[in-house]
Amino acid sequence: MSNRRNFIKATVLAAALSSVGIAAHAADTIKVGILHSLSGTMAISETALKETALMTIDEINKSGGVMGKKLEPVVVDPASNWPLFAEKARQLLTKDKVAVVFGCWTSVSRKSVLPVFKELNGLLFYPVQYEGEELERNVFYTGAAPNQQAIPAVEYLMSKDGGEAKRFVLLGTDYVYPRTTNKILRAFLKSKGVAEADIMEEYTPFGHSDYQTIIAKIKKFASEGKKTAVVSTINGDSNVPFYKELGNAGLKATDVPVVAFSVGEEELRGVDTKPLVGHLAAWNYFMSLKNPQNEKFVKMYKDWAVKNKLPNASTVVTNDPMEATYVGIHMWKQAVEKAKSTDVDKVIPAVAGQNFAAPSGYTLKMDETNHHLWKPVFIGEIKADGQFNVVWKSKGPIRAQPWSPFIAGNEKKKDAPEGK
Repeated sequence: MSNRRNFIKATVLAAALSSVGIAAHAADTIKVGILHSLSGTMAISETALKETALMTIDEINKSGGVMGKKLEPVVVDPASNWPLFAEKARQLLTKDKVAVVFGCWTSVSRKSVLPVFKELNGLLFYPVQYEGEELERNVFYTGAAPNQQAIPAVEYLMSKDGGEAKRFVLLGTDYVYPRTTNKILRAFLKSKGVAEADIMEEYTPFGHSDYQTIIAKIKKFASEGKKTAVVSTINGDSNVPFYKELGNAGLKATDVPVVAFSVGEEELRGVDTKPLVGHLAAWNYFMSLKNPQNEKFVKMYKDWAVKNKLPNASTVVTNDPMEATYVGIHMWKQAVEKAKSTDVDKVIPAVAGQNFAAPSGYTLKMDETNHHLWKPVFIGEIKADGQFNVVWKSKGPIRAQPWSPFIAGNEKKKDAPEGK
C-alpha cells in the first residue's frame, strides 16, 4: 500500500515539476502576434509581410532576443475576411496572450480590429500607407499618411517633370482607404484650381478582374484635350488584371501616366511589366535604393526565402510595407528595452521618439506625439524588370499629418491620441 502511495506521490510531484517547467519555458519567451491574410484576395500583398516579420524575429532572436528572452511568433490567417480579423485579434490577445501584434494591410481590416485592441488594451503596429483621419493610442502607424505619399505624388503629376497633368482619374478599390484618400485629393486638386469636370472618380470591388470598361472610360476622358493622369488606389490581386488591361489597351505612360499607392515590387512579380514601363508608384522605400542598410535588408530577405523554401525563392523582392514591418518590429524591441517591460502602458510612451537606421537610407523617427513615423517620399518609374527608378524624392523625412488640412474641421483636432 505504501509503495502505491509513494508511486502516486512521485507521479503527482513529477506532473507538478513538469507543469512548472512548461510555465518556466513559456516565461522564457515573449509571444508576438502576426495578423496577415495568407489566403484570399489580399494574400498577394500580405504573405510577404508575414515572412518579413518572421525573418525580423529570427534576426532579433539570433542577437540575444529582447531583455534576454526569445520572441515567439504566433501566426494566424484572417483570410482577407474583415470580421475574421477581429476574431483573430481577440484570440491573439486573450488566448495566446501576445505582447504586441504586427499586422493588417487594408484599412477595413485595421478598422475591424481597432475596437478589440482598445477594449483589451492591446498594441498594434500597422505597416501600410493609409488614409489618415485616425489617431489611436493602441496603434503605431509605420506606413504613410496622405501627406507622406498621396499629396506629393499628385503634386509631382502637376509639375513640369511629372507631365503637367490637368485632368485626374481617381481610381480605387471600394473601401475606406481609397474613398477617404480621394476625398482629400479632390479637395487638394480644387485648392490648386482643378475644375470638378476635370476629376473622374471610379471604384471597383475587392477581387475585381474586368477592367475593360473602366479603361475605355479613362481613354475617352483622356482624349478630351487636356493632359490626364490616373491616381490608383486599387488594392490586392485586382492590380494584376488592371495593369494587364492597361497594357492591352496600349495606354502608355507618355499618354496617360498612372501613379499607384498600393503597387510595389511584390504586386508586379505576376505581371508582364514591359507595357508598364514609365508608369509610377509613390512609396517611402524601393528595393532599388542604394545604401548599406538596404543591401543588408535585401540580402537578408533573399537568404531567408531560400532557407525557408518560399515559392519562387530565387525571384523574391522587397517592398515598402515589408520595410515598414521591419522598422516597426525593431522600434517595438527598442521601446521594450527602454521600458524594461512588455506592459503596453509602459511600452507606448517608450516608442515615442525612437530612431532606427532604415533600409530607405534614412534614420526614421517615431514622432514624439502622433504615433506616426517621419518618412521620406520617393516616386519611382516602373522599369522593364519590375523594379523602380526613382524620379523624385523629398528633401528628407516628412512629419505625418494624421488629420489632413484638406478636410474641414480637422484644424480643431489634437495631434496626439486621446488618453495620452
